Amino acid sequence: MGRRPIVVGQPSPTGGRRVRANGEILGVAYGTRDVEEFLRRAGLDDVDVETSELIEWRGGGPRVWEPAG
Repeated sequence: MGRRPIVVGQPSPTGGRRVRANGEILGVAYGTRDVEEFLRRAGLDDVDVETSELIEWRGGGPRVWEPAG
């Protein structure tokens, strides 16, 4: 399976998740709306962040924003 171009990292201790597209950091998201906005600014405004196979969610899916522990 190939690498997905959008990666949402695992939640940090503050709850934010780093968002990357093709290796470039787009920002730190604190919810799915932030992810949508980062992708929109990158020209990817038609991506459904909840279901898209373009996104790799690390450390939990789109509903996980608190660090594990």
